[in-house]
Amino acid sequence: MENAPIRVLVVEDFAPFRKFIRSMLEKEPSLRIVGEASDGLEAVRKAEELQPDLILLDLGLPTLNGIEVARRVLPLSPQSKILFVSQESSADIVQEVLRCGALGYVVKTHAGSELLAAVEAVCQGRQFVSVGLSGVRFAVTPDRQGRREEAALSLVPGKAQITRNHEVQFSPDDASLLSGFTRFIEAALMAGNPAIVVATESRRNSLFERLQARGLNVAAAIEQRSYIPLDVDDTLSTFMVNGLPDPVRFRKVADDLLVAAKGNRPRVAACGECAPTLWARGNADAAIRLEHLWDEVARTYDVDILCGYVLKSAQREQESSTYQRICAEHSVAHS
Repeated sequence: MENAPIRVLVVEDFAPFRKFIRSMLEKEPSLRIVGEASDGLEAVRKAEELQPDLILLDLGLPTLNGIEVARRVLPLSPQSKILFVSQESSADIVQEVLRCGALGYVVKTHAGSELLAAVEAVCQGRQFVSVGLSGVRFAVTPDRQGRREEAALSLVPGKAQITRNHEVQFSPDDASLLSGFTRFIEAALMAGNPAIVVATESRRNSLFERLQARGLNVAAAIEQRSYIPLDVDDTLSTFMVNGLPDPVRFRKVADDLLVAAKGNRPRVAACGECAPTLWARGNADAAIRLEHLWDEVARTYDVDILCGYVLKSAQREQESSTYQRICAEHSVAHS
């Protein structure tokens, strides 16, 4: 983001999430929000009037959907780069989005951790696609100016339509772990999706305070079953047998929890420390087996999973085999 200021138009019809995007962008001094729009026709008009450097564009908009907005805007404001920030995670939709001339796509539930990186990449002319879309591959097609670059997505043969979003975050301390969980939960709630957290009492209390400080009404979200905090030991007791997770019991617990939380909403976000707790207690085999079971869930449901480990560098070196096996059970590892 060297050529400041980058002038940004934010197009999002859900006011709380639009506010969330604004709060993220305002942290970066080289970005300047020059306008907002809440429907498709308004977005086209403002893009033509403002000629922004960057347009953050939702997919599901009133009057015109985001793809049609992009198609109309690019001839009117050819220098504008477009980054979609949307709830949808279908590879077919992402393929169409990139084919219409956009440079990036961020799934809303990942906006807390990915948005600024995506903005930076797109502003530099590089493509950015959410890590949650790891079940797709790039295909080379001409962009709107005739250059050939990676600008479309296609399905990998044999891949299921469910996007596998099973990430792991390794943090050096509690504060870093809580920051990652807070961003993850906030992004889900602001996108209108339920969030489940499985953690110790102290971390649940800290998350409550952090989310409240960020302007979220956590008590109301708990009452509405949009935010579901669970105790890690109570949860483990429902499926652990003789020191190992029982696959049948685990799947019933996970199925019941996710189906109840999802309702008629597009996705569910779940973060926690069940497997990390097992590893911290010296039961590495159980932790790896549990991560494998969660990975099977991620391949079945429209769910975004974030596992959080507090891991010192010394432990990572001493137990490198366990560390590598845990990483292998995830779609993405953050350190």
